[in-house]
Amino acid sequence: MKSRFIPSTIGALALTVLATGAYAGSHATAACLITKNNTNPFFVKMKEGAEAKAEAAGIALSSYAGKLDGDAGPQIVAIENCMAMGAKGILITAANDSVVPALKKARAAGILVIALDTPLSDPDAQDMTFATDNFEAGLLIGRWAKATMGAAAKDAVIGMLDINKDNISVDVQRDTGFLVGFGIEVPNLKVLGSETDSRVIGHESSLANPEGGVKAVENLLAKNPDMNVVYTINEPAAEGAYQALKKAGKEKGVLIVSVDGGCPGIASVKSGVIGATSQQYPLLMASKGIEAIAAWAKDGTKPSASDGLNFFNTGVNLVTDSPAAGVPSIDSTKGTELCWG
Repeated sequence: MKSRFIPSTIGALALTVLATGAYAGSHATAACLITKNNTNPFFVKMKEGAEAKAEAAGIALSSYAGKLDGDAGPQIVAIENCMAMGAKGILITAANDSVVPALKKARAAGILVIALDTPLSDPDAQDMTFATDNFEAGLLIGRWAKATMGAAAKDAVIGMLDINKDNISVDVQRDTGFLVGFGIEVPNLKVLGSETDSRVIGHESSLANPEGGVKAVENLLAKNPDMNVVYTINEPAAEGAYQALKKAGKEKGVLIVSVDGGCPGIASVKSGVIGATSQQYPLLMASKGIEAIAAWAKDGTKPSASDGLNFFNTGVNLVTDSPAAGVPSIDSTKGTELCWG
């Protein structure tokens, strides 16, 4: 495959590139950060954390971002570019498994590949994943929603806002975790929508952004205007979900749950827009990833988790101002202390 260098302006593939300048000398260790987009506060904060840690470690970091969640094309080109520049490590929040062949080539060329936030289904595509246990994140908001509804949970009308239909690991894990937490049987935990419980009225693609959240909820309300629980893949989608509910005059009495824990999302918990969210920690993911690349560049040491697996859990906390019995949580005041973005 012929490598192509990518310009620093947004081109045909809508890929943005930014190289950290402080250590751009010929003797600096080169590394790359590739995120799904550069607008979601989660990825913005991850980039900030990676750049700060890279500067402290003397690593020349080039940052790349696609335009939309689920669009793997720009990420594949970015991987090629990182190989061409002689990067020692790649940090990536993968759009989907289409990036696997390119990452395997990178590993074969001696590049350390670290997955952040989104594990890849093929274990040979990454050396280590630093991420939230996304199934646990979904499980917490599912358990909270069920406990909050009490006896009414048996008659819940649930709408699911996923990223898309591509079975991206982070999408599947949060979605199925929520359903299991709510007490809904999920026959196949590796795909979206295998449940047959009539309480789930549908899965809609939100593209993990507010505009997609609006459209998804409009579609779900058209299926069943009595929807009273909305699961959202992240807080930008939750923002759009609330806008659509408010426009329809149905924002009261509907539980919205989400995952992220950014400062805008925690503010939405505080105001009551989001009932509960699972807070994750992108700065820790980024810093652990840069540390791993620095160690690999220094003496060839590869990262490993304490259990010997190639997954490091960076932690999750349920944030809500309406705690539910039996579901551990922190309030929005503590969540604000820990939030990002």
